[in-house]
Amino acid sequence: MIIWILFAVPGLLLGLWAQMRVKSAFAKYSKVGTASGITGAEAARRILDHYGLYDVRIEEVKGFLSDHYDPRKKVLRLSPDVGRSSSIAAVGVAAHESGHALQDAKSYAPLKLRSSLVPAVQFGSWLGPLIFMAGFFLQAFIGSPFGFQIAVIGLVLFATTALFSIITLPVEFDASRRAKKELVAIGILSSGEMVGVKTTLNAAALTYVAAAVAAIGQVLYYAFLLFGRRR
Repeated sequence: MIIWILFAVPGLLLGLWAQMRVKSAFAKYSKVGTASGITGAEAARRILDHYGLYDVRIEEVKGFLSDHYDPRKKVLRLSPDVGRSSSIAAVGVAAHESGHALQDAKSYAPLKLRSSLVPAVQFGSWLGPLIFMAGFFLQAFIGSPFGFQIAVIGLVLFATTALFSIITLPVEFDASRRAKKELVAIGILSSGEMVGVKTTLNAAALTYVAAAVAAIGQVLYYAFLLFGRRR
């Protein structure tokens, strides 16, 4: 139990802190309107159209900060709090998601790699731990010579979640960088309004760092259980 805490607590604490930062920043700058009155959906459309991405649709999706870009269907989905709002925070988030569409259009390598890993992650995130525990049980309690190999397979499958989280970091950081650049370059926001955008997007970036730390910690815990036992 103590060992698990050592591996799990850093990601857990960082995640809680990141969530607090995001909610605080979004709440603060959701109350600050843009000088032009442009909404998140309108800002996203302007960015997409500026680069000729007329085929990318913008749809509304339910949920709080459930905004995302779907590269398979070429759809940018914005939550009501973002798409309908004319706040600094909403425009910043919408521009960030537009950044993913720009990445897709330019065949940004990390985005393509992350997208290709989705099936493996969906498979490995739930099946990996089951295979690992089955192999670990066979090795530890039954003494099966195949238990270790089975557990390793499970560990490798589950490790795709950590790899996915790591690859997500440059994808998200780059999308925010593009958002900050385009909002000013296209004339959607003034440089003075960018303070709120930067604060909001920087806080959101911490959630991805926390997710990566948590995923890596879980994989290391499984590895410790498996390989530490063989010493």
